[in-house]
Formats: sequence, C-alpha cells, structure tokens
Amino acid sequence: MSYAANAYARISRSAMSPRETEAAVLIKAAQQLQSVRDNWVEQAGALPHAIQFNQKLWTILATAATDPASPLPADVRQGVANLAVFVFRRMVDTLAEPAAEKLTALISINHNLAAGLGGR
Repeated sequence: MSYAANAYARISRSAMSPRETEAAVLIKAAQQLQSVRDNWVEQAGALPHAIQFNQKLWTILATAATDPASPLPADVRQGVANLAVFVFRRMVDTLAEPAAEKLTALISINHNLAAGLGGR
C-alpha cells in the first residue's frame, strides 16, 4: 500500500470522523508542500516526495468522490473532479519546471478543502 494510503488508513482508525481524517491528511500534504516552498533552496530535493504524497492523496480523494456509488451530489462530484484535474496538472507542471511559487496554489487548495471538511 502507498505511503499516502497508509497514512490515510492510520489516521482513519483513530476517533476522527471520515471528514476529519480527510482534512488531517490534506493538512499533512499541505505542510509537506509548504515546507518545500518555504525552504526552497534546502528542501528542493524533497519536492518529488511532497508532490508524490499529494498526488496519491488526490488520487484517493478524486476516485472516492467521483465513484458513481458516492453519496455526494452530482454537482459536488463534478466539482471535485474539476479541482482534481487542476491539482494534477499543477503537480506535473511543478515537477517539469520546478518553482517554489507554483506550490502556493496546491497548498491553498489543500488548506481550503480541509477547512471545508472541518466545517470552517
């Protein structure tokens, strides 16, 4: 099982609700990306790992949200799918042409989605 999936599974076994678990993993991914962005010179080598963790997380989120059996309303499923496409494209672009500022949108999306899942 992948690192992101393992982290997700470990967190989900705790007393948190599924939404709280998703929010916690989104925050963890955002923190990894932010660490790379904020310490670009020292942490640039950690970029692939941070992007990979975020990619695995978004693969899980997008797959679950867009599953036809998902209880989410169709418009929410479509919104998550559209957001995931943007996130995946930004990650590929960031790996192809690394720049610290490209991580800002990914960090912001993860924080905002986590806040929404937490009801904030």
